[in-house]
Amino acid sequence: MLVYMIRHGQTDWNAEGRLQGQKDIPLNETGRRQASGNGLALKEILGAAASDFDYVASPLGRTRETMELVRAEMGLDPLAYRTDERLVEVCFGDWEGFTISELKQTVRDKVKARARSKWDFIPPGENAESYEILSWRVGSWFNNIERPTVCVSHGGVFRALFKFAGMPLTDAANAAIHQDRILRVDDAGAAWL
Repeated sequence: MLVYMIRHGQTDWNAEGRLQGQKDIPLNETGRRQASGNGLALKEILGAAASDFDYVASPLGRTRETMELVRAEMGLDPLAYRTDERLVEVCFGDWEGFTISELKQTVRDKVKARARSKWDFIPPGENAESYEILSWRVGSWFNNIERPTVCVSHGGVFRALFKFAGMPLTDAANAAIHQDRILRVDDAGAAWL
């Protein structure tokens, strides 16, 4: 098992601290630079073995653009990868588009409940998910990886992978998820490069 995970580059909503979830917000210029930088780093890490890897991304635009920039920097066909619906970000339901500060003004009790149990908290709204629910679909993808893989996805997906790597759930729910670094996941666990 060997997976190199890359979080999509920054969007304006990331920069503003907005819960993005499944809203299809595009990369900003910082995000494009981050994606290109991750592509250069991965090119150095993988070297001649780069073409032996499977490349998969969430189908949202910000992850696809990130993957295409990564592959271009690696000297690979930018469009020669696949997408997988199971890698879509956690759904924050009615909270998508809001900052936590904004939510505190109208639903303070729910924000406090989330802070107490972030891993299991389900926001209000249709199709909303907790990180635990997200981990079920990410686990379905993760348990079916057949060869070394490069994956571009979202912060919530990283949180699910931290769970599978044995990180305590409270830590997994609150860990920093970098957009300018690569996470290596293998049988020994997960480590930022």
